Amino acid sequence: MEAVTISSKYQIVIPIKIREKYAVKPGYKAVFIPFEKTLRLVFVPPIEQARGMFPGLDTDVQREEDDEVR
Repeated sequence: MEAVTISSKYQIVIPIKIREKYAVKPGYKAVFIPFEKTLRLVFVPPIEQARGMFPGLDTDVQREEDDEVR
């Protein structure tokens, strides 16, 4: 566990061990999630990394027009 200090501008530096472990790059998005009396920091990976995340997922979208019998 690594501790960081909040600067006078309310900024923090993510320690190098954490950046390397989670492959955090400049420009990554992060979200703070309040949980009980803590804050959880969650990195939001780029959308390109989501490709192949759900193998076997049916991506065929049926439109209402296709469902109608005419």
